[in-house]
Amino acid sequence: MENEKTLITDFDLDLICDYFGRLDRQGPGNPESTIRALSFIDNFSDELKIADFACGTGGQTMILAQNTKGTITGLDISPYFIEKFNTNAEKLGLQNRVKGIVCSMDNLPFQNEEFNVIWSEGAIANIGFEKGLNYWKGFLKKDGYIAVTYESWFTDERPTEIEKFWVDAVPEIGTIGHNISIMQKAGYSLVAAFVLPERCWIDTYFTPQKTIQKTFLEKNAGNKAAEDFVKYMKYEEELYLKYKQYYGYVFYIGKKM
Repeated sequence: MENEKTLITDFDLDLICDYFGRLDRQGPGNPESTIRALSFIDNFSDELKIADFACGTGGQTMILAQNTKGTITGLDISPYFIEKFNTNAEKLGLQNRVKGIVCSMDNLPFQNEEFNVIWSEGAIANIGFEKGLNYWKGFLKKDGYIAVTYESWFTDERPTEIEKFWVDAVPEIGTIGHNISIMQKAGYSLVAAFVLPERCWIDTYFTPQKTIQKTFLEKNAGNKAAEDFVKYMKYEEELYLKYKQYYGYVFYIGKKM
């Protein structure tokens, strides 16, 4: 990109939602990884209450619902995402157990210790890993679980180009060991941590974007911000293919102590 300091948050929220709303998932991940993370959580029951923070259109939420009982509340700051979320739940016949609401994950309307499980894929960096773990813990029941994916370094050292990109985007980004330490200090016992496989980036994140970029640009013809956004997303893919051995998303599953 011409300006490597550009961040995704620099773009208009409506533009971002228009782009990502065309995708089944709004970040790296896949059903297999969601189900794998779910396998580390015990004590399923019909009364299980799950919250999915920054749920997007619900790609992972619907997988959770199809593999658990109980109820799921998805929340996202985007009304457009939540509208699609609730439509998707209805299409799958899950509307009696799955409901999406418009809400910010750093200003939650829930009661203390309301949920058995708090889930969030690809979003905790928006509030901060440490801040999110500490704030969200209050909404978990005793012995409740948290499961989040978070950008993480795989090595202690990496090339300047990728270091700069991710430190600008996620200033707190750290190694897996560092992040586990933060989780433990926040009052969770580590249950599991695993790296999302490459296909979570390629098959369900970057490749689907190629099919929607043309129609996105056609809808936003003449909009330089839209053109710059597509360039930004292509640059992110370029960096991943070049430096994927140095970083990725990691699923962290913890149990409230």
